[in-house]
Amino acid sequence: ETVALVGSSGCGKSTVIQLLQRFYDCDRGDVLIDNTNISALNLSWLRSKIGFVQQEPTLFSYSILENIAYGDSTRQIPLEEIVEAAKKANIHTFVESLPLGYQTSVGDKGSQLSGGQKQRIAIARALIRDPSILLLDEATSALDSESEKIVQDALNEAMKGRTCVVIAHRLSTIQNADKIVVLRDGKVIEQGNHKSLLATKGAYFELLNHQT
Repeated sequence: ETVALVGSSGCGKSTVIQLLQRFYDCDRGDVLIDNTNISALNLSWLRSKIGFVQQEPTLFSYSILENIAYGDSTRQIPLEEIVEAAKKANIHTFVESLPLGYQTSVGDKGSQLSGGQKQRIAIARALIRDPSILLLDEATSALDSESEKIVQDALNEAMKGRTCVVIAHRLSTIQNADKIVVLRDGKVIEQGNHKSLLATKGAYFELLNHQT
């Protein structure tokens, strides 16, 4: 299932993402995964089940291969798995076109790559651990429209067969979500799919109209 979190800046969307990864724990209330309170789960195990792609990915001054492999530091990852993750992230063809292929250095903070290329490497890194849950925090909002389409195609492939929680600035990218949750001041004020929320002409309808 894909759940999209929408709302104005500061409404609590990114806080939900941080709580799911247990960067901090709840003051009150509970966060449940498969009806289990996440505070009862082993932290390393929990995070091993989660892939995370954010707006500005962090790349290191190493090769493309090493940057993708960084997504699972628990084992030596075969090249075949790196390539498979890169294909799903829609970056393999680009990497193969480089003289050094997967051994190409990305430069300081990925300075040798475009925003879209960095983001697709970040997607491959998230996929290398084969996560059960994929968290996407405005993963395309910093890209131009051409790069956004390429990255969105990669995300759509990555999301197949996984539980996904998506934060999106551009509401056009989440209209196919199974559930859209509208937040305001840290509270859920609406939820439903795109069609049902449009029909109610409430907060989601207003947010969408502001962007069109």
